[in-house]
Amino acid sequence: MDKLKMSTPNLADNNFAALAAMFPNAVTETIDENGEVVRAIDADILAQEINTHVVSGKEERYQFTWPDKKKSVLLANAPIAAALRPCREESVDFDNTENLYIEGDNLDVLKLLRETYLNRVKMIYIDPPYNTGKDFIYEDDFAEETGEFLRRDGQYDEQGNRLTPNLDSNGRFHTDWLNMIYPRLRIARDLLTDDGVIFVSCDDNEQENFKKILNEIFGERNSLGLFIINSTPNARDYGHIGKMHEFVLFYAKNFIATETNLLPELDKTFKYNDERGGFNVHPLYNSNEAFTKLNRPNLYYPFYIYLDKPIDKDFFAIGLEKKEGAIEIYPPKSVKNGVQFVWRWGKEKALKNLNVEIIGYKTGDGEYRIVQKMRHSEKIIRSILSDTSYSSRRGTAEVEEILEGKIFDFPKPISLLKDLVKVGAKEDSIILDFFSGSATTAHAVMQLNAEDGGKRKFIMVQLPEPCDENSDAYKTGYKTIAEIGKERIRRAGKKIKEDNKDKPGIENLDIGFRVLKLDSSNMKDVYYTPEEYAQMNFNLEGFMDNIKPDRTEEDLLFQVMLDLGIPLSAKIRQEGETFYVNDNYLIACFGRVDTALITEIAKKKPYYAVFRDSSFINDSAMVNFEQVFSTYSPNTIRRVL
Repeated sequence: MDKLKMSTPNLADNNFAALAAMFPNAVTETIDENGEVVRAIDADILAQEINTHVVSGKEERYQFTWPDKKKSVLLANAPIAAALRPCREESVDFDNTENLYIEGDNLDVLKLLRETYLNRVKMIYIDPPYNTGKDFIYEDDFAEETGEFLRRDGQYDEQGNRLTPNLDSNGRFHTDWLNMIYPRLRIARDLLTDDGVIFVSCDDNEQENFKKILNEIFGERNSLGLFIINSTPNARDYGHIGKMHEFVLFYAKNFIATETNLLPELDKTFKYNDERGGFNVHPLYNSNEAFTKLNRPNLYYPFYIYLDKPIDKDFFAIGLEKKEGAIEIYPPKSVKNGVQFVWRWGKEKALKNLNVEIIGYKTGDGEYRIVQKMRHSEKIIRSILSDTSYSSRRGTAEVEEILEGKIFDFPKPISLLKDLVKVGAKEDSIILDFFSGSATTAHAVMQLNAEDGGKRKFIMVQLPEPCDENSDAYKTGYKTIAEIGKERIRRAGKKIKEDNKDKPGIENLDIGFRVLKLDSSNMKDVYYTPEEYAQMNFNLEGFMDNIKPDRTEEDLLFQVMLDLGIPLSAKIRQEGETFYVNDNYLIACFGRVDTALITEIAKKKPYYAVFRDSSFINDSAMVNFEQVFSTYSPNTIRRVL
C-alpha cells in the first residue's frame, strides 16, 4: 500500500532528473549561497555534449529579461500543497455536468490542474489585467528579496499584503505585471494538447511585452498571428489619438501539429450550380512562387480542354490525354518574376476529380483555364475583426441584459469568443479561461453547443476578487467577481435552453458547472520537533488521523482525483461511505473499512482503490488488505491517505 503524495510535483527536480539521465557526466556538485553542498549541472560539459555554444554569465546575447524573472521561473516550477474543495450548493447539476468553475488564485489552480489536465486542453483564452495603472495585481510572493523596496514604495505592509493597485507611479510597474503573468503562461502551455492553441487579449500597455513572453514560452515559430479587434468603433479619446482597437495574440503549442477550423460564411452566395449544388471557381494552379517545376516536378504537367465537349456555358470537359482539337493547358508563369507555377493537385488526385470537381473554363477575356469548383461556405478567420458584434459596447449590453444591470466593466462580447472557439477548438474540446471575469467564455461555449450540437467543455478559473463597495455590482449583492461569473453562467444556461426549447436534443445541453474552491491541503501538518511533541496534548486517535477535521469525504475524493490524474468532471456515484468514480475506475472509501468491505471492493476490480489510513476498523482488516486484493484483483493500484 503506497501513500498518495497529496502535493504537486517539483518540476525543477523533474527537469534536473531528466537532464541528468541524458547527460550523467554533466552532473556535478557545488556550494550554494548557504554554504551547502548541492548537485548541479556543469555548463561546460553540457556544451560539449550538445556541440553548441552555451551562453552564461554576462556574455552578450539576445534576451528578454526584467527584475525577478529568475524567481518567476522558479515560482512556475515550485510545488504546492493545496486542495480544490467541491461546493455543491453553488454548482449547477453537479453530478452530471462536465464543466468546471474554480475559485482561487489561478497560479495555484493551474499547478493543481497541471498533472490531471496535462496535454488535455485544446484551447485557452485569457483576458488578463491590461496593466493600465488601475488593475488588481496578484500577490505572488517575492517579498523576501524585494520586500524592503516595496515597503519604501508604499505598496505592501509588514505582513506582505498589497495596499494599492499597480499604479504607474510604482517603480516596478512592468516588473510586477511580468512576474504575475509569466509563471501562469509557463504552466498553461503544459496543459495544451499538441495541436492546441492559446488566444490572449491585450491592449497597447503590455502588448509588446506579451508578445516577447509568448515568443519565449511557446517559441517564435509558434506565433500564428495577431488579431486587431474593433472594440470601440466610435473611438476613445486619448488626447492625441482616438483608440478603436485591442489585440488578441494567437499562438500554437506546436504549429506543425496545430489544427484550426474555418469560420462559416452564412451569407455566402454561389455564381454557378450543378447536380451537387452551388459553386464558384478558383484556378487550380498554386500561385506561391516558392513552389516551381524545379522543386515540385510532379505538379507540373499538361491538362487538355476538349472544346468539342462543352458541359455548360463557359465550361468544357477536360482530361490528361491529348486528343485532336484539344487545347493543351499548363500552369501559367507569375507576371511579376516569370516564375513557372505548378498545379495544386498531382495527377492521381486530378484523375479522380476530372469533370467532377475540376473542369475547363473560358474566362470573359477568352482565355482557357483549369479551375476547381469551390463549394464550401467557410472562410479562414481574418486578422482584422471589424464587425460591430466584436465591440466592447456589445459585450457590456449582453451582461446588462443577462444580469439586469451595469454589473461588469468592459466584458468581451459573446461573438468574439464564439468565433475564437470555432477556430481554435473541436466540437468535444476542453476550453480553459483562467482569467474568467464575467465568464463570457463559458457563455459562448454553451451558446455554440446549443447551435451546432457540440459537446465542448469549459474550465473557468477566477480569483474571488472583491467588488468595489461603491460599484453597482456590490450594491446589487455581488461581493466578488467570481459571484458575478457564476450567476451569469446560471442565467445564461437557462436562457439558452429556453430560447432553443424546440430544437431537437436541446434537453441534453450541458449548462451546468461544478464549483471547486482553492484551499489549503486537506492534510494536517504532522511534522513537529521533539520539543513540540512534549508540549502537545493529544490522544492517539487524534494523532493517527492526518486529515484536517473540517474536511469532508468529498473534499478528500477530489484531492485524490487530482493526485491520480482523474478529470475533475468525472462521474461520481456514492453508496454509503464508498465513492465510485467513472463507474469502477476509482473506488474510494474514507469511512470505516473492514475485511468484508475490502473484499466487496476488490471483487469489482477497480483500476484504483483508495482508503483512509486511519479508517481500517482493526489490525486484522489492515493485515488482510493486501491479501484480499492479491486474491481478487491483483492489478488494482492501491493507495492510502
